[in-house]
Amino acid sequence: MQAGLARVQGDPPAGPLLPQSEAGTAGHRQLVEKSRFCLGTDLRWPPPAGSGSSHPDGTDGLGPRQEPDLATQVGLALSLRSERCLQLLPGHLPPPTPLARGRLRGVMGPRSLWGRSASPRLCGLLLVAACLGFYSNVFSLIPGRRQIGESQSTEGGHLQGQAEVLPLSPDSHGGAPQGVLEETTTQWSERDCPPDTCRVPEVPRMVYPKAQLLKPGRTDVLVMTPWFAPVIWEGVFDSAILDAQFRNATIGLTVFAIKKYVVFLELFLRTAEKHFMLGHRVTYYVFTDRPSDVPRVPLGEGRRLVVLEVRSYSRWQDVSMRRMEVISAFSRRRFLREVDYLVCVDVDMAFRDRVGAEILAPLFGTLHPGFYAAARSAFTYERRPRSRAHIPADEGDFYYAGGFFGGSVAEVLRLASACQQAMAADRADGIEAVWHDESHLNRYLLYRKPAKVLSPEYLWDEHMLRRPPFLRKLRFVAVPKDHAAIRH
Repeated sequence: MQAGLARVQGDPPAGPLLPQSEAGTAGHRQLVEKSRFCLGTDLRWPPPAGSGSSHPDGTDGLGPRQEPDLATQVGLALSLRSERCLQLLPGHLPPPTPLARGRLRGVMGPRSLWGRSASPRLCGLLLVAACLGFYSNVFSLIPGRRQIGESQSTEGGHLQGQAEVLPLSPDSHGGAPQGVLEETTTQWSERDCPPDTCRVPEVPRMVYPKAQLLKPGRTDVLVMTPWFAPVIWEGVFDSAILDAQFRNATIGLTVFAIKKYVVFLELFLRTAEKHFMLGHRVTYYVFTDRPSDVPRVPLGEGRRLVVLEVRSYSRWQDVSMRRMEVISAFSRRRFLREVDYLVCVDVDMAFRDRVGAEILAPLFGTLHPGFYAAARSAFTYERRPRSRAHIPADEGDFYYAGGFFGGSVAEVLRLASACQQAMAADRADGIEAVWHDESHLNRYLLYRKPAKVLSPEYLWDEHMLRRPPFLRKLRFVAVPKDHAAIRH
């Protein structure tokens, strides 16, 4: 009953008695003063200056402090265990009005409370009031009754308002990268809660084929994971319905064009304009150490290109692993307030067919084309227990590709931050995961299951793999290249 209320030490300072004219409204305040005198608890409202209770959510975060009601005050009076306090109360009260005297007589007089002459009806009334006062305070402590959003702000607290040192270009010497907005403290908003997880979007009137419950679209492949996440294949979704559901979403597409990889940008952007999220607002975020080499590609309505300069590294492994750090930093700086979803892909690829709203989810991963049919023992997880990317031999759902993942900005921020911190810890211990950031991505998605899993349609290499008959479409394919030449 005392939760969220400031504690004071010693007796309260003496103060003037209330005027006679205020006695009719002083019932609550009188009990407050006497409870403070007897129990050392300051229940005054508004809270006195210097009491430490000025925070709008109370001293212990249990919600806004409310003025105690009559039921609470009566319950407090009944809870006073000291006979001395009960006897002292009348001596400290101002002269009440006749009406107030009648109302308070049963509460303030110890004989009326505990004497044998007390009326059974009055005792019953006081018992009900005491119960109401007790339960009103108990209910206020139930987490489900607190203000909506408290849990979100607590969970996201470690993601807000923190300075992030970005990998910078070699000639910047600690300045902000070109094209980066000034860092501000990002407040959570609806961007932290994308449309499919916070509210059910309204779909306009549409005409489309009815789904046949006994005639599923695909029976030759797995279409649902054990944790009820859909596996996205051609034939299991209606693109028109999904486009209508996500018509108000803004999607960010991130790519890293470092060193010679900038040569892949033009093909990447041109094919994206033909197949990626058509009809939706799209922002291409290109991270590069060569901003002057970024090609100018005509963009459709509602689509824009943002070039963000970052530094390069001598090893291609470092370039790959630093992606998580950069995505995490820029998510805090601008992505949270600019887009709803982030799609993070490799730049040495080309779009071949539709990649649309069917992939959007709070968090999604893509099956690696080399392991979609492999046994768990064949997955190239990090098996060394020393690494933060370690996955035991008897665990694992799928092997996810590091070249295609995403989700809501808030979830991608959590993923990227967790992977970046794990890689930094490994680096401090002198160990590097076998497949770098991809190894850490797989561990993260093992223990934080994605809401959707993209089939190999969304990541394929025609030059290394033979296309199986169940792969009806190739949507995002690798571009032929000499890896040794392009990485150095």
